[in-house]
Amino acid sequence: MWKALSLGLVILLVLEFFFERRRRRKLTHQLAESRSAHSETEIRLSRELQEAATQQETLFDRMIEGVLILDGQGKVRLVNAALRDLFGLTGELQGKRLIETVRSHELQEIVLHAKEVGHVTGQELMISSGVENKHFAVNASSFKESSSRTGVIVILHDLTGMKNLESGRREFVANVSHELRTPLSMIKGYVETLLEGNVSDPKVESRFLGKIQKHSDRLTFLIEDLLALSQLESNQIALSFSRLPLAELIDRVFEDLRDKAASRGVTLNSNIAPDLEVSVDSDRIQQVFQNLIENGIKYGRPEGELFVTAKLGEDGFVVVSVADDGPGIPAEVGDRVFERFFRVDKARSRDQGGTGLGLAIVKHIVQSHGGRVWLDQGEQTGAVFSFSIPIDSGSEKRFES
Repeated sequence: MWKALSLGLVILLVLEFFFERRRRRKLTHQLAESRSAHSETEIRLSRELQEAATQQETLFDRMIEGVLILDGQGKVRLVNAALRDLFGLTGELQGKRLIETVRSHELQEIVLHAKEVGHVTGQELMISSGVENKHFAVNASSFKESSSRTGVIVILHDLTGMKNLESGRREFVANVSHELRTPLSMIKGYVETLLEGNVSDPKVESRFLGKIQKHSDRLTFLIEDLLALSQLESNQIALSFSRLPLAELIDRVFEDLRDKAASRGVTLNSNIAPDLEVSVDSDRIQQVFQNLIENGIKYGRPEGELFVTAKLGEDGFVVVSVADDGPGIPAEVGDRVFERFFRVDKARSRDQGGTGLGLAIVKHIVQSHGGRVWLDQGEQTGAVFSFSIPIDSGSEKRFES
């Protein structure tokens, strides 16, 4: 009997042992599953946080405004791509002070003021980069980083383009006013003298009337050029393309300007292959040649020569050059000759009857044909104006001067 009881007890103990081991295995498995689930949760949360941070950075970087976030110690926490581009910032900026990143005491004062009052809106700021002055509209707001620290977020909108446009408009109005004032005052003076009856000599009267006609013509040319330039800049002129030999266009212009060239003893030369054809608006390209060749006659050497050449360039473009043998154009103003009303020698240009708009019109006509225009200095003396246009008007190549 005792043996039976002992055996039963042993069996129970063995069963208990296996049961307990099974229970422990189950608990261990459950614990492992729990840890795995917890780990997966941590990984998922970490991934979601990383994705959120990436989305936030992408959002900031896609903003066209420059964004700068400073912590409670005035150190950089975040700078977006637009602000880096605006100020040319490179390298690691996080943790640096504002004055170390954007060297502007005015911006520092705006940040301090925003900390004091809570926000600053519509503040204009100018920062000189050495090459040009940059203008910004600045908005700044403070935020509580902690109970004792206040951070600041700064948003800068670039106003440089708008300011330059405003400056260009003011300069244009001033130039137009000046160009109109001179012939109008001359006409007014001669007319008043004639009306007062102070001129009795028919020769003097005729000379006065000739002066009035000259300045009236100058006003007419100026107004026509202004209208043409306005239409070209606003794309209001529809171009009518046709294919024709380039040499034929040059011959037309030479014929129109032959008397003017003869008056200064200038010989006109053309070296263009008869079979070189282009698809262009003939009237507009003829206007380009008219302006360039007439300038060469006016400002080239008396008794000198003018050469027009053309050659096939790369990618289906033809390059045309108009070269004179005059004094040339100083290198330091070579980039400005295509600006409206710019003159190398103002007194001489006005005496020659120029409006100061001819080269600006040339630039816009060439660009409307998908080409570009530039100035080269001659090998010895003189200036060489060159432009390139597609041989085929359907070319997708486009350049900006």
